[in-house]
Amino acid sequence: MYDQAESLRRQVEQKRTGKDTKVVSVVSGKGGVGKTNISVNLAIGLSKLGKKVLIIDLDIGMANIDIVTGVKANKTIIDMIEQELSIFDIIAEGPAGISIIAGGSGISKFFELDSIQFSYFVKQLEQINYQYDYIFFDLGAGISKDSLNFILASHEMLVILTPEPTSITDGYALIKTVQAHGHLPIQIIVNSCDSEDEGYETATRFKRTAREFLNLDVSIVGTLPFDRTVSKAVQAQVPFLLYAPKSKISHSMDKLVYSFTGNQLDEKPSFDSFISKFSKLFLSKLKKR
Repeated sequence: MYDQAESLRRQVEQKRTGKDTKVVSVVSGKGGVGKTNISVNLAIGLSKLGKKVLIIDLDIGMANIDIVTGVKANKTIIDMIEQELSIFDIIAEGPAGISIIAGGSGISKFFELDSIQFSYFVKQLEQINYQYDYIFFDLGAGISKDSLNFILASHEMLVILTPEPTSITDGYALIKTVQAHGHLPIQIIVNSCDSEDEGYETATRFKRTAREFLNLDVSIVGTLPFDRTVSKAVQAQVPFLLYAPKSKISHSMDKLVYSFTGNQLDEKPSFDSFISKFSKLFLSKLKKR
């Protein structure tokens, strides 16, 4: 009884003094652009600034956050639902103080929840408001009806691009699809650039196209260079910010982190609004099955 009362007291205190958690969907138009790597290292950079960050791996095709971080999660989001575990039972401690929820090989089941399972999932999600400054949904490349619901309910969407034409066209198609179903702030990062000039030229061209043809104002967070340090860090299963903190890519990521925190597109994000919006989208999907 004492433990329950103490837990309740802490929750009430957090609601008095805490700040709502900001939910960010990290996406890309195509695979292989470094989306998960950027999610992890951005989270680590934010952690170094004193921010609490949770990454939820929802990439159906390539749920590989364990490879990038070197963290082997004992339980996954599917285990939580099927075994009715607390969300705190499946949160793994990642490098540099970040938290991780693994998707696992059965993550595709997550997008086939019935109303009872979904209700349980939402109740667990509600438990982590005020616990984190940011929640990153690491979603699969491209867009589907399932990932669209996560994106539309999020406070903002972070799109990872590269200078390659296919990445640009697929990224544009992604935001066009999202724009057709709803509106939310969109930020972009251009990865694997030969130079900073190339990166910003790509980002500026993308921003201009979105404004001209979609009447959409996209915010540029920054660029990251091509650096072989990244592949070496992945092989070592250590995020590059920790593997080589003085490398070119780490220096650029440090700058990018400050830019990301400065681009507060939604000054007062409401976690309750995310839950409400997400629930409506999911229930609407159930009716169409």
